Amino acid sequence: MPRRRNSRRVKPPPFEYHAPVTVDEACALLASLEDAKVLAGGQSLVPLLNFRLARPAHLIDINRIGGLDRVYERDGGVAIQALTRQSAVEDSDLVGRVCPLLGAAVRLVAHRVIRNRGTVCGSLAHADPASELPAVLLALGGHVVVRSTRGDRVIEAGALFHGVMETALAQDELLIEAWFPASAAPFAIVEESRRHGDFALAGVVRAADRLALFGVAPTPVLADPRDPANGLRPSGDLEATPEFRLHLVRVLTEKAFAA
Repeated sequence: MPRRRNSRRVKPPPFEYHAPVTVDEACALLASLEDAKVLAGGQSLVPLLNFRLARPAHLIDINRIGGLDRVYERDGGVAIQALTRQSAVEDSDLVGRVCPLLGAAVRLVAHRVIRNRGTVCGSLAHADPASELPAVLLALGGHVVVRSTRGDRVIEAGALFHGVMETALAQDELLIEAWFPASAAPFAIVEESRRHGDFALAGVVRAADRLALFGVAPTPVLADPRDPANGLRPSGDLEATPEFRLHLVRVLTEKAFAA
């Protein structure tokens, strides 16, 4: 009998593949190509490609660039370079000593097999509103360093996230490093999801007296711990109603400040 074609098979749309070996080469490609996407870990981008939700004309794979996977201490915090895997941050003694909030947040990202490939900087650049790491950067008041053929610039966390999967990065800029300030106690990250590793229905990050929320707005947002749901208008979906997400914000904030 003839084999039936699997109509559910997914594959990415056609694109031109580029594999630079230096940061300068990657920036030159971004400056010269229209409609290009950067591939680091690919744990967010590849599913979007496979489901045809992203259709870039060019894919710039930066994994062949050497010396871009360091975790190091500077300016009273921890710097995470663009190709540093989430699992490396999870296992880092330096992160555990200087910024344990970041380590706690990374352990909530999906599953270990995903973290072995996914990158911290990729999560920030992807800017999924339900992601833990953008909220941690915002709660701590960190920043990212981006590079282009014009040079480097620093983008503070409060100015980085513009909307659902939208950031302040220009089309020709490469996010090369994220900087997380030291997280002194008390700190906490608490989220609610259907299953471990799923995206959060709602989540909160406490860094001393600062509170950041995720999963309840188009971007991570800072909130007043005394009234964290004030002004929020979360969307509803098959997973949770807006009212339930507001309820979760209040309950999770209480847990975070009781921790």
